[in-house]
Amino acid sequence: MGCAPSIHVSQSGVIYCRDSDESNSPRQTSSVSQGPTAPLHGLFVQTDAADAMPPSRAAGPPGAVRVRRSRAELGSGSSTGSSGPATTTCRGRRRHCCSSAEAETQTSYTSVKQVSSAEVRIGPMRLTQDPIQVLLIFAKEDSQSDGFWWACDRAGYRCNIARTPESALECFLDKHHEIIVIDHRQSRNFDAEAVCRSIRATNPSEHTVILAVVSQASDDHEEASVLPLLHAGFNRRFMENSSIIACYNELIQIEHGEVRSQFKLRACNSVFTALDHCHEAIEITSDDHVIQYVNPAFERMMGYHKGELLGKELADLPKSDKNRADLLDTINTCIKKGKEWQGVYYARRKSGDSIQQHVKITPVIGQGGKIRHFVSLKKLCCTTDSNKQIHRIHRDSGDNSQTEPHSFRHKSRRKESIDVKSISSRGSDAPSLQNRRYPSMARIHSMTIEAPITKVINIINAAQENSPVTVAEALDRVLEILRTTELYSPQLGTKDEDPHTSDLVGGLMTDGLRRLSGNEYVFTKNVHHSHSHLAMPITINDVPPSIAQLLDNEESWDFNIFELEAITHKRPLVYLGLKVFSRFGVCEFLNCTETTLRAWLQVIEANYHSSNAYHNSTHAADVLHATAFFLGKERVKGSLDQLDEVAALIAATVHDVDHPGRTNSFLCNAGSELAVLYNDTAVLESHHTALAFQLTVKDTKCNIFKNIDRNHYRTLRQAIIDMVLATEMTKHFEHVNKFVNSINKPLAAESEGSDCECNPTGKNFPENQILIKRMMIKCADVANPCRPLDLCIEWAGRISEEYFAQTDEEKRQGLPVVMPVFDRNTCSIPKSQISFIDYFITDMFDAWDAFAHLPALMQHLADNYKHWKTLDDLKCKTLRLPSDS
Repeated sequence: MGCAPSIHVSQSGVIYCRDSDESNSPRQTSSVSQGPTAPLHGLFVQTDAADAMPPSRAAGPPGAVRVRRSRAELGSGSSTGSSGPATTTCRGRRRHCCSSAEAETQTSYTSVKQVSSAEVRIGPMRLTQDPIQVLLIFAKEDSQSDGFWWACDRAGYRCNIARTPESALECFLDKHHEIIVIDHRQSRNFDAEAVCRSIRATNPSEHTVILAVVSQASDDHEEASVLPLLHAGFNRRFMENSSIIACYNELIQIEHGEVRSQFKLRACNSVFTALDHCHEAIEITSDDHVIQYVNPAFERMMGYHKGELLGKELADLPKSDKNRADLLDTINTCIKKGKEWQGVYYARRKSGDSIQQHVKITPVIGQGGKIRHFVSLKKLCCTTDSNKQIHRIHRDSGDNSQTEPHSFRHKSRRKESIDVKSISSRGSDAPSLQNRRYPSMARIHSMTIEAPITKVINIINAAQENSPVTVAEALDRVLEILRTTELYSPQLGTKDEDPHTSDLVGGLMTDGLRRLSGNEYVFTKNVHHSHSHLAMPITINDVPPSIAQLLDNEESWDFNIFELEAITHKRPLVYLGLKVFSRFGVCEFLNCTETTLRAWLQVIEANYHSSNAYHNSTHAADVLHATAFFLGKERVKGSLDQLDEVAALIAATVHDVDHPGRTNSFLCNAGSELAVLYNDTAVLESHHTALAFQLTVKDTKCNIFKNIDRNHYRTLRQAIIDMVLATEMTKHFEHVNKFVNSINKPLAAESEGSDCECNPTGKNFPENQILIKRMMIKCADVANPCRPLDLCIEWAGRISEEYFAQTDEEKRQGLPVVMPVFDRNTCSIPKSQISFIDYFITDMFDAWDAFAHLPALMQHLADNYKHWKTLDDLKCKTLRLPSDS
């Protein structure tokens, strides 16, 4: 027997491969071997009859008969494992099967196409099911494997045949077949139950139906139990029958039974995902009110973990005594009639507090037209009854005997939250409290705005209804604090306590509108800067070997950006940008050429001011390097997609473009054109982003966005703008606190396994991705104290020189001195660095390290802080020496 007939292709599109025990490797035709990868030994390539069947197929082409005849002729030897009369009988069976298959395929091809494209409905969802994929696991070719093969051909299924357990498992992990047929008739070649268990051990097998082909029971043996098969992971048993119509019927029944059901169950995952991300609290119970499902919003609202609720009856949970006595009977009467009920209901949280909810309960009709489930949607009520509030105050102030013990309990549990000054005269001021609180309560309760702060205020007001006067007054104090605008900014003490910190905060976190004598602002014109552009963009092949060798270390945190600055003649951004953007596949994502990227990097770098001591293209390259380093950390990488990565790298590159070397406070005080243009709000950051996009889109040669989809461009643009604006320091503490509360705390709770009521981290939640990107670029922007000591010292000197120059100019122009401590004649750089680290850096990098895991950076930070403290202590001792002598 020659090698050529090892693969036969009929005009029906069926590709049949042979693999016998005698052959050393599967023989393949050139049409098969030209694929991306060669088939695994023991694996037969797929049938694609449903997708590529020529019109001549219905007419019964001679080629198809010829293929099947050749298969019968090749049936001797290894394919049957015997010779002589047994082989002849086998050949006869195969000829019969082939003829039957040809006739059946001819009459059912049209219906096959309809089956392949059939729509499946589950409730209101309309789904399209792809052609079924079947994996046949037979150690040797025989009439039974042929029967299933041709049954798949007739049904329009895609079919693979595997000869070994190893090839079967690999094929399944690649294709995720809906049906697997395993030969269980003999254990000489492989253990069918072991193969089944190995497949069941994989995640994709959850929705796969596995069929065991077993031998016919002899007359003298009792039929075996199916339990061993079920325990091994099989779903069904098929008594050996090589008839194609029998195999076809079995497969069709499986498709319309288990496979269709599993297909619907997979679709239900999207519904549960929607429920899990829904902001409304959702509870699903059985018809006898046993809790079957609660979503995360329900857990947060009620304070329970779902494990404490599932399987419990609603009647077993604590009830609030605030509902009227007949309310539950009214609700049950309504919903048991199949009607929807909605209204206000008081529920008791796990903590014991009662909360007012707007509830909608919908019965779900199931089999037999009977109610099978109840779905409850719950929202916190945002309004309360002002008259009840007034009644509660009268009751609490008029009956001390009832409220005092309750008050004592609250004081002992929440003593740290009560403002002593606000409650020191509680007994004498109770009547005035009523008059003072009523107008404010009425105004708040009448608000319909659904802003988060409004919800917080309404929740506090609802809590006041059940609180004694002491707690109510303390909550009033809380409300007064919440009405302020700077909720995330800590309040400094007097300026004398730490002038370095006060000056840093004043210079970096205010709009700089400091009035001069006469209460008039000083307005001056900014000097216009001219920027040179490189005539010819460099190419990656033009990078000198010395620069290329230096860039080989760019993935290390200890990379020396100043060496790159020197060797590139103050053009580090272009060279580092080319290397980093190539590593992250930015050109591929943006669908732009490397030439366009080079031109863009050159234009951006040309618009950084090399005359600035600090805010120049070296700082931009340093921030780009830090951002790329952070993007390589495992948790950051797992939380962001490629669009986020590209946006972060671009934002880092442009985040300080055209920086004038002066702070926002200076520009606002000087009445610069930029300050006027941006209304004294985030002046520089707004200018950086606006100019970056102007420079990019005005010339097609450097427009890196010209080939991307409009929607992608809008998303990318918004992400870049948001990240650059996050580098503005006035909202520093807001960004850090939001990151800690929304990212770090849930992560800590998950790692400790506690029942935290916080939102889950949810790496793919858009709002969490925004917080991560903001925190990342903020840390990259001010990472100097976390660099190796020599780099940290150089950056400290550069930023101090830029602040010195600003102070000099403020004095020359008669402007308010924003940061008086940065006087080149008196300033202590160690003190300024210590204050900067204490006030801005430590907490932020602690939070970022808890998320991204940056032990090397935190060690540098500790070492650098110790260095500055040593220098400061040494200077202080030196200054004290004359007086001591």
